[in-house]
Amino acid sequence: MGVTRVLAAGAAGAAACVAYGTLIERRWYRLRRVVLPRTLRSAGRLTILHISDVHLIPGQDHRIQFLRSLADADHDLVVATGDLLGAEHTEDLAVSALAPLTSRGQPGLIVLGSNDLFGPVAKSPIAYFTKPERRIHGARLDTDRLVDGLARVGYRTLSNEALTLETSGGRVGVGGMDDPHLDTTQIPAAGAVTPPNDPDVLCNLGLVHAPYTAALDVLVDAGHDLLLSGHTHGGQVRFPPIGAVVGNCDLPLDQIRGASRYRGRWLHISPGLGHSRYAPFRFACRPEATLLELTG
Repeated sequence: MGVTRVLAAGAAGAAACVAYGTLIERRWYRLRRVVLPRTLRSAGRLTILHISDVHLIPGQDHRIQFLRSLADADHDLVVATGDLLGAEHTEDLAVSALAPLTSRGQPGLIVLGSNDLFGPVAKSPIAYFTKPERRIHGARLDTDRLVDGLARVGYRTLSNEALTLETSGGRVGVGGMDDPHLDTTQIPAAGAVTPPNDPDVLCNLGLVHAPYTAALDVLVDAGHDLLLSGHTHGGQVRFPPIGAVVGNCDLPLDQIRGASRYRGRWLHISPGLGHSRYAPFRFACRPEATLLELTG
Protein backbone atom coordinates (compact mmCIF):
# COMPACT_ATOMS: atom_id res chain seq x y z
CA MET A 1 0.00 0.00 0.00
CA GLY A 2 2.88 2.34 0.81
CA VAL A 3 4.41 1.87 -2.65
CA THR A 4 1.04 2.41 -4.29
CA ARG A 5 0.56 5.66 -2.41
CA VAL A 6 4.02 6.88 -3.37
CA LEU A 7 3.39 6.09 -7.04
CA ALA A 8 0.01 7.78 -6.93
CA ALA A 9 1.49 10.85 -5.29
CA GLY A 10 4.24 10.95 -7.91
CA ALA A 11 1.74 10.66 -10.76
CA ALA A 12 -0.41 13.40 -9.25
CA GLY A 13 2.64 15.65 -8.88
CA ALA A 14 3.70 15.04 -12.47
CA ALA A 15 0.18 15.79 -13.71
CA ALA A 16 0.14 19.02 -11.71
CA CYS A 17 3.49 20.09 -13.23
CA VAL A 18 2.22 19.38 -16.75
CA ALA A 19 -0.97 21.34 -16.10
CA TYR A 20 1.01 24.26 -14.68
CA GLY A 21 3.47 24.33 -17.59
CA THR A 22 0.71 24.02 -20.20
CA LEU A 23 -1.97 26.29 -18.75
CA ILE A 24 -0.03 28.88 -16.76
CA GLU A 25 3.69 29.32 -17.29
CA ARG A 26 3.76 29.32 -21.08
CA ARG A 27 1.50 32.41 -20.97
CA TRP A 28 3.21 34.04 -17.98
CA TYR A 29 5.18 36.64 -19.93
CA ARG A 30 7.61 39.09 -18.44
CA LEU A 31 9.98 41.86 -19.46
CA ARG A 32 13.40 41.44 -17.87
CA ARG A 33 15.80 44.38 -17.57
CA VAL A 34 19.52 43.63 -17.84
CA VAL A 35 22.47 46.02 -17.65
CA LEU A 36 25.55 45.11 -19.72
CA PRO A 37 28.41 47.32 -18.51
CA ARG A 38 31.47 48.18 -20.57
CA THR A 39 29.76 47.21 -23.82
CA LEU A 40 29.89 50.60 -25.54
CA ARG A 41 33.13 51.91 -26.97
CA SER A 42 32.59 55.34 -25.44
CA ALA A 43 30.51 56.95 -22.72
CA GLY A 44 26.79 56.77 -23.26
CA ARG A 45 23.74 54.56 -23.01
CA LEU A 46 21.98 52.42 -25.58
CA THR A 47 18.85 50.40 -24.84
CA ILE A 48 17.90 47.38 -26.95
CA LEU A 49 14.60 45.54 -26.78
CA HIS A 50 15.54 41.93 -27.56
CA ILE A 51 12.80 39.47 -28.53
CA SER A 52 13.00 36.05 -30.10
CA ASP A 53 11.15 32.82 -30.84
CA VAL A 54 7.65 34.26 -30.97
CA HIS A 55 6.41 31.18 -32.90
CA LEU A 56 3.14 32.96 -33.59
CA ILE A 57 0.03 31.07 -34.63
CA PRO A 58 -3.59 32.26 -34.92
CA GLY A 59 -5.45 32.50 -31.63
CA GLN A 60 -2.50 33.61 -29.51
CA ASP A 61 -4.00 36.97 -28.58
CA HIS A 62 -2.25 36.78 -25.20
CA ARG A 63 1.16 36.85 -26.90
CA ILE A 64 0.15 39.64 -29.25
CA GLN A 65 -1.14 41.70 -26.32
CA PHE A 66 2.14 41.26 -24.48
CA LEU A 67 4.10 42.38 -27.54
CA ARG A 68 1.84 45.41 -27.82
CA SER A 69 2.58 46.29 -24.19
CA LEU A 70 6.31 46.46 -25.00
CA ALA A 71 5.74 49.46 -27.26
CA ASP A 72 6.05 51.68 -24.19
CA ALA A 73 9.45 50.31 -23.19
CA ASP A 74 12.23 52.91 -23.25
CA HIS A 75 14.21 51.38 -26.11
CA ASP A 76 16.38 52.87 -28.83
CA LEU A 77 16.41 49.76 -31.01
CA VAL A 78 14.44 46.53 -31.46
CA VAL A 79 16.28 43.30 -32.26
CA ALA A 80 14.33 40.14 -33.11
CA THR A 81 16.52 37.06 -33.40
CA GLY A 82 14.26 34.82 -35.42
CA ASP A 83 11.58 32.13 -35.36
CA LEU A 84 8.78 34.65 -35.51
CA LEU A 85 6.41 32.30 -37.35
CA GLY A 86 4.72 29.27 -35.87
CA ALA A 87 2.55 28.05 -38.73
CA GLU A 88 1.70 28.56 -42.38
CA HIS A 89 -0.08 31.78 -43.44
CA THR A 90 0.94 33.72 -40.31
CA GLU A 91 3.30 36.17 -42.01
CA ASP A 92 0.89 39.13 -41.85
CA LEU A 93 -0.04 38.27 -38.27
CA ALA A 94 3.60 38.40 -37.23
CA VAL A 95 4.12 41.74 -38.97
CA SER A 96 1.14 43.31 -37.20
CA ALA A 97 2.30 41.87 -33.85
CA LEU A 98 5.78 43.42 -34.17
CA ALA A 99 4.68 46.74 -35.66
CA PRO A 100 3.96 48.45 -32.30
CA LEU A 101 7.58 48.02 -31.20
CA THR A 102 8.81 50.45 -33.86
CA SER A 103 5.77 52.73 -33.76
CA ARG A 104 7.68 55.62 -32.13
CA GLY A 105 10.31 55.62 -34.85
CA GLN A 106 12.77 53.16 -33.37
CA PRO A 107 14.61 51.08 -35.98
CA GLY A 108 14.22 47.32 -35.94
CA LEU A 109 16.64 44.55 -36.90
CA ILE A 110 15.78 40.96 -37.77
CA VAL A 111 17.68 37.76 -38.41
CA LEU A 112 15.55 34.84 -39.48
CA GLY A 113 15.35 31.40 -37.92
CA SER A 114 14.60 28.13 -39.63
CA ASN A 115 10.96 28.41 -38.55
CA ASP A 116 10.65 31.58 -40.59
CA LEU A 117 11.41 29.54 -43.69
CA PHE A 118 9.75 26.21 -42.93
CA GLY A 119 6.66 25.32 -40.95
CA PRO A 120 6.97 23.21 -37.81
CA VAL A 121 6.55 19.45 -37.75
CA ALA A 122 5.86 17.12 -34.87
CA LYS A 123 9.06 15.81 -33.31
CA SER A 124 9.61 13.51 -30.36
CA PRO A 125 11.29 15.34 -27.45
CA ILE A 126 13.61 12.35 -27.14
CA ALA A 127 15.14 13.27 -30.50
CA TYR A 128 16.74 16.34 -28.93
CA PHE A 129 18.93 13.93 -26.97
CA THR A 130 19.33 11.01 -29.40
CA LYS A 131 19.47 12.82 -32.79
CA PRO A 132 20.21 16.51 -32.12
CA GLU A 133 21.74 16.95 -35.58
CA ARG A 134 18.64 15.74 -37.43
CA ARG A 135 16.72 18.41 -39.36
CA ILE A 136 13.05 17.91 -40.28
CA HIS A 137 11.43 20.67 -42.32
CA GLY A 138 7.74 21.31 -42.84
CA ALA A 139 6.04 23.31 -45.58
CA ARG A 140 7.91 26.21 -47.17
CA LEU A 141 6.63 29.49 -45.74
CA ASP A 142 6.18 32.81 -47.54
CA THR A 143 9.36 34.33 -46.10
CA ASP A 144 9.46 37.10 -48.71
CA ARG A 145 6.02 38.26 -47.57
CA LEU A 146 7.25 38.34 -43.97
CA VAL A 147 10.41 40.29 -44.81
CA ASP A 148 8.57 42.78 -47.03
CA GLY A 149 5.90 43.34 -44.41
CA LEU A 150 8.45 43.90 -41.66
CA ALA A 151 10.29 46.40 -43.85
CA ARG A 152 7.10 48.45 -44.15
CA VAL A 153 6.92 48.81 -40.36
CA GLY A 154 10.57 49.70 -39.79
CA TYR A 155 12.54 46.46 -39.66
CA ARG A 156 15.65 45.58 -41.65
CA THR A 157 16.22 41.85 -42.15
CA LEU A 158 19.89 40.88 -42.37
CA SER A 159 21.07 37.85 -44.35
CA ASN A 160 24.84 37.34 -44.06
CA GLU A 161 25.42 41.07 -44.29
CA ALA A 162 26.50 44.06 -42.25
CA LEU A 163 25.67 47.76 -42.00
CA THR A 164 25.68 50.79 -39.73
CA LEU A 165 22.48 52.15 -38.25
CA GLU A 166 21.44 55.41 -36.61
CA THR A 167 19.44 55.14 -33.39
CA SER A 168 18.31 57.72 -30.84
CA GLY A 169 21.10 56.45 -28.60
CA GLY A 170 23.81 56.77 -31.26
CA ARG A 171 25.25 54.95 -34.22
CA VAL A 172 25.72 51.17 -34.09
CA GLY A 173 27.27 48.65 -36.42
CA VAL A 174 25.54 45.35 -36.97
CA GLY A 175 26.21 42.06 -38.70
CA GLY A 176 23.44 39.49 -39.17
CA MET A 177 23.89 35.84 -40.07
CA ASP A 178 21.55 33.26 -41.61
CA ASP A 179 20.44 30.55 -39.21
CA PRO A 180 23.22 27.94 -38.81
CA HIS A 181 20.66 25.47 -37.49
CA LEU A 182 19.63 24.88 -41.10
CA ASP A 183 23.13 23.69 -42.01
CA THR A 184 26.08 24.14 -39.68
CA THR A 185 28.48 23.57 -42.60
CA GLN A 186 27.32 26.79 -44.33
CA ILE A 187 28.35 29.36 -41.74
CA PRO A 188 29.75 32.40 -43.61
CA ALA A 189 33.23 33.83 -43.21
CA ALA A 190 33.76 36.80 -40.92
CA GLY A 191 34.02 39.18 -43.86
CA ALA A 192 30.36 38.72 -44.70
CA VAL A 193 29.22 40.08 -41.32
CA THR A 194 31.95 42.64 -40.57
CA PRO A 195 30.47 46.16 -40.25
CA PRO A 196 32.09 49.08 -42.03
CA ASN A 197 35.04 50.62 -40.18
CA ASP A 198 33.32 53.58 -38.53
CA PRO A 199 35.08 55.35 -35.66
CA ASP A 200 31.81 56.92 -34.48
CA VAL A 201 29.91 53.72 -33.70
CA LEU A 202 28.98 53.07 -30.10
CA CYS A 203 29.25 49.31 -30.54
CA ASN A 204 28.95 46.50 -33.05
CA LEU A 205 26.10 44.01 -32.65
CA GLY A 206 26.43 40.44 -33.95
CA LEU A 207 23.09 38.71 -34.59
CA VAL A 208 22.38 35.04 -35.24
CA HIS A 209 19.33 32.95 -34.45
CA ALA A 210 20.96 29.73 -33.21
CA PRO A 211 24.03 30.27 -31.00
CA TYR A 212 26.27 27.52 -32.31
CA THR A 213 29.82 28.18 -31.18
CA ALA A 214 31.14 28.22 -34.76
CA ALA A 215 28.71 31.04 -35.61
CA LEU A 216 29.55 32.97 -32.45
CA ASP A 217 33.25 32.63 -33.25
CA VAL A 218 32.67 34.20 -36.69
CA LEU A 219 30.85 37.12 -35.10
CA VAL A 220 33.62 37.66 -32.56
CA ASP A 221 36.24 37.49 -35.30
CA ALA A 222 34.22 40.07 -37.26
CA GLY A 223 34.69 42.55 -34.42
CA HIS A 224 31.33 42.53 -32.66
CA ASP A 225 31.08 43.77 -29.08
CA LEU A 226 27.74 42.16 -28.20
CA LEU A 227 26.29 38.91 -29.54
CA LEU A 228 22.51 38.37 -29.59
CA SER A 229 20.76 35.04 -30.24
CA GLY A 230 17.62 33.05 -29.53
CA HIS A 231 16.67 29.50 -30.55
CA THR A 232 17.22 27.69 -27.25
CA HIS A 233 14.00 28.82 -25.51
CA GLY A 234 16.24 28.89 -22.44
CA GLY A 235 15.87 25.12 -22.37
CA GLN A 236 12.06 25.53 -22.22
CA VAL A 237 11.97 22.97 -19.42
CA ARG A 238 14.33 23.53 -16.50
CA PHE A 239 14.72 21.55 -13.28
CA PRO A 240 15.86 23.65 -10.32
CA PRO A 241 18.61 23.63 -9.23
CA ILE A 242 19.99 21.65 -12.20
CA GLY A 243 18.75 24.02 -14.88
CA ALA A 244 18.23 23.14 -18.52
CA VAL A 245 18.84 19.62 -19.76
CA VAL A 246 18.89 20.41 -23.49
CA GLY A 247 19.89 23.50 -25.46
CA ASN A 248 19.45 22.39 -29.10
CA CYS A 249 22.95 23.66 -29.96
CA ASP A 250 26.54 23.06 -28.86
CA LEU A 251 26.78 25.93 -26.42
CA PRO A 252 27.27 24.87 -22.76
CA LEU A 253 23.92 24.50 -21.02
CA ASP A 254 24.76 27.10 -18.39
CA GLN A 255 24.94 29.72 -21.16
CA ILE A 256 21.74 29.02 -23.10
CA ARG A 257 19.64 31.62 -21.28
CA GLY A 258 20.36 35.24 -20.44
CA ALA A 259 23.66 37.12 -20.36
CA SER A 260 27.09 35.52 -20.12
CA ARG A 261 30.60 36.09 -21.42
CA TYR A 262 31.87 34.51 -24.62
CA ARG A 263 35.45 35.09 -25.69
CA GLY A 264 35.53 38.37 -23.82
CA ARG A 265 32.23 39.66 -25.25
CA TRP A 266 28.78 39.84 -23.80
CA LEU A 267 26.45 37.19 -25.17
CA HIS A 268 22.71 37.48 -24.59
CA ILE A 269 20.41 34.60 -25.47
CA SER A 270 16.71 35.35 -25.27
CA PRO A 271 14.57 32.66 -23.61
CA GLY A 272 11.96 33.55 -26.21
CA LEU A 273 8.26 34.24 -26.01
CA GLY A 274 6.86 31.09 -27.55
CA HIS A 275 7.26 27.43 -28.32
CA SER A 276 6.48 25.00 -31.07
CA ARG A 277 2.79 24.39 -31.52
CA TYR A 278 3.63 20.72 -30.95
CA ALA A 279 5.24 21.40 -27.56
CA PRO A 280 2.98 23.97 -25.83
CA PHE A 281 4.73 23.74 -22.48
CA ARG A 282 7.25 25.62 -20.33
CA PHE A 283 8.48 24.78 -16.88
CA ALA A 284 10.70 26.95 -14.64
CA CYS A 285 11.51 28.97 -17.77
CA ARG A 286 9.04 31.78 -18.25
CA PRO A 287 8.62 33.35 -21.70
CA GLU A 288 10.23 36.75 -21.76
CA ALA A 289 11.49 39.74 -23.69
CA THR A 290 14.58 41.60 -22.50
CA LEU A 291 15.41 45.27 -22.22
CA LEU A 292 19.21 45.43 -22.50
CA GLU A 293 20.87 48.58 -21.22
CA LEU A 294 24.35 48.97 -22.69
CA THR A 295 26.81 51.31 -21.01
CA GLY A 296 30.39 52.41 -21.62
